Amino acid sequence: MNIVVCIKQVPGTTQVKINPETGTLIRDGVEAVVNPFDEYAIEEALRIKERVGGVVKVITMGPPQAENALRSAIAMGADEGYLISDRAFAGSDTWATSYTLSNGIKTLGQFDLIICGKQAIDGDTAQVGPGVAEMLGIPYVAWVRKVDEITDSHMKVERLMEEGYDIIEMPLPGLITVVKEINTPRMASLRGKMKAKSAKINMINASMMDVDTKKLGLKGSPTQVLRSFVPERKTGGEKISGEVPVLVDKITSTILDLGVIK
Repeated sequence: MNIVVCIKQVPGTTQVKINPETGTLIRDGVEAVVNPFDEYAIEEALRIKERVGGVVKVITMGPPQAENALRSAIAMGADEGYLISDRAFAGSDTWATSYTLSNGIKTLGQFDLIICGKQAIDGDTAQVGPGVAEMLGIPYVAWVRKVDEITDSHMKVERLMEEGYDIIEMPLPGLITVVKEINTPRMASLRGKMKAKSAKINMINASMMDVDTKKLGLKGSPTQVLRSFVPERKTGGEKISGEVPVLVDKITSTILDLGVIK
């Protein structure tokens, strides 16, 4: 089975700055790590490979230093790493990212399953996985918490819902996005780290893909960030203490004074 895992390199800190002109993150000088949700995607791909055999290819879109994220995946056990990198991709929103990733995946040849983390911690949109599936014209299931069954032609999964889970059967090739409940990512072994250090990272640029350049990067992004800011810390308020009846009376009178209820 040919499995492709989409990962992203994200800032390893909450102390990030925003470019005031483009509205995008300034990543220079900021520690970068593999998006935590993508580690669950890598782990599940490896587990499926161990069950049915196959190859795990990991792909990411980003600047040259994003190859470190691919090496981390190879250290865990992935077979191949692919970096989609070109200045033409800079400033992509989720739509342009999905377009670029889907075309990058096409250059890898045949695939049976694509796995993504449910979302990236720097954007929290959860849009890229489903977007890639739509642009590739394949079925997908989001929020997968368990892979019950998988064959060359279909897979059966459990999709996490607010009040339980759904059992869904999906034909392959297809795409799933996974939640953290699905597994516990393994630690990279010493042998894996040694392999990752010398592994060849395959580069993919815009000229190597059959793409419409007008749909790439910032100029090809339908949405753009106009303004970004840190919310002001709330101050004031009143702390109250005492017996429960006193607290209830105080809260009730406050709500009535504010006109929230009548």
